[in-house]
Amino acid sequence: MSNLVRFKFYETALEANRDKQILAENGINSFIANEQLIQSDWLLSQAVGGIQLQVFEEDREKATQVLQDYKDNEQYSLEVEHTIEDPEFDFVCPKCSSNHIYRDDRATSFFGISFLTSHKFVCYYCGNEFTHE
Repeated sequence: MSNLVRFKFYETALEANRDKQILAENGINSFIANEQLIQSDWLLSQAVGGIQLQVFEEDREKATQVLQDYKDNEQYSLEVEHTIEDPEFDFVCPKCSSNHIYRDDRATSFFGISFLTSHKFVCYYCGNEFTHE
């Protein structure tokens, strides 16, 4: 019988569940540890090592490859979608000139409710963070 090994660590359950789903779609069983504990008290995250994605020892290399392939394909998709027709914003990323950007409201929101308008934006294409007044 094979042992479970700690494969990857996450700050949020959303990221862990996304990768768990990607692995499941590729026939790899995985398990999430500490998800409920950290969601009930996020201060424990550092003490328990974050949310852990675990896989069986013999699936570790395949899981690494599957997630790397997914990341590469996601990057390629963003390259193909470098610009958006009729974008919500009328400005572009100062680094790569893509208009594939979104407003980052994390700093101005509380439990998903935005109290202030953020002037911080992130480019989907290159990951650049910038402000726009």
